[in-house]
Amino acid sequence: MNTWVLIRIALRSIRKNKTRTLLTMLGIIIGVAAVIVMVALGQGAKEQIRSRIDSLGSNLVVITPGASRSGGVSQGAGSMNRLTLKDAEALARESMWLSAVSPLIVAPTHAVGGSGNWRVGVSGVSAEYATIRNWNVGAGRLFDESEVRAMRKVCVLGKTVVDNLFADQDPVGQQIILRDVPFEIIGVLEKKGQTAEGRDQDDTILAPYTTVKTRLAGRQFIPMILGATDNKSDVPAALVETKAILRETHGLASYEDDDFTVRDQNELAETAEGATEVMTLLLAAIAGVSLLVGGIGIMNIMLVSVTERTREIGIRMAVGARGGDVLMQFLVEAIVISLVGGGLGIAMGFGLAETVKWLNGWPAVIPMDSVVMAVGFAAFVGIFFGFYPARKASGLDPIEALRFE
Repeated sequence: MNTWVLIRIALRSIRKNKTRTLLTMLGIIIGVAAVIVMVALGQGAKEQIRSRIDSLGSNLVVITPGASRSGGVSQGAGSMNRLTLKDAEALARESMWLSAVSPLIVAPTHAVGGSGNWRVGVSGVSAEYATIRNWNVGAGRLFDESEVRAMRKVCVLGKTVVDNLFADQDPVGQQIILRDVPFEIIGVLEKKGQTAEGRDQDDTILAPYTTVKTRLAGRQFIPMILGATDNKSDVPAALVETKAILRETHGLASYEDDDFTVRDQNELAETAEGATEVMTLLLAAIAGVSLLVGGIGIMNIMLVSVTERTREIGIRMAVGARGGDVLMQFLVEAIVISLVGGGLGIAMGFGLAETVKWLNGWPAVIPMDSVVMAVGFAAFVGIFFGFYPARKASGLDPIEALRFE
């Protein structure tokens, strides 16, 4: 029998029992919609995490202190700090892969100026810090290398600091007091937002690292060095080169472990995205249970349909229909019900994803492969759960079927 004829017969049967068919489809509709929403929110969360990590600097290389050992037991990351400004200078001078290098010296303090005071971390950095972090200046300017060498008392404020101290004023050109030391405000950074861990990046003040080290921090060792490459593809080579340079500056023998840690942002991104992906798959699997329930509903309704239409089946066989034709008729009907339900579920999934995005501001990205997967699974459910009723229909005895009341 022609496939299109079978599809028309299936659609006619669906229209004949609209309410029952809709209730049969409900499990498929809810299951497909739930899978699409869960995948969309999970994918959106991954992209948000990636964008926030990229906001720290997409080609970032991070050097932090290493781990000391006591009695053969590691004391944890950061417990051995031998990083100095000489390390940063060596990387800037010798590295072929790092296009920019900046030490990072953080000095927590109270900032006094404008309309009051604000507890903030002052970051001592080089003039290349903004390039490393992909961070633009919204007003004024950033300090240059000559001001870093001259230990000028100048600074650039983050947006959160400006909002809390200079809400109704232009801070550029004014003074701010940092630990009893007056600094001239020469610029304001553009808003950057939160990190993947939820830390406010705009709650900061940038100043020359030479000034922060001598005026505010006064420590010999520094907590972090940041570097950046021109391209993401250069990061692996930069990691290897950075380790080699630092081992040389620290005078480490070949048998000694690194007393520093070198990482890139991709490690953090992959870890965070991996956790999100596992959660998304778990939620999608739970939502997929609805598809299983929907398939069982299709099988039950198709069995009822076979019983109701036993006489019709007998007539078809009496006029020449073969068992295979009857099997295909009921199998196509089950598949059509699944696919129509899957289509309605996709529409509902798109609508729910956009609603959640609009109400809560959560990102919702619907990859096309999830839509294809949902449609394919809906068709599989129709075939799998429709086969037994179709097989039962095709195995009916024509004479017994004609006698059925």
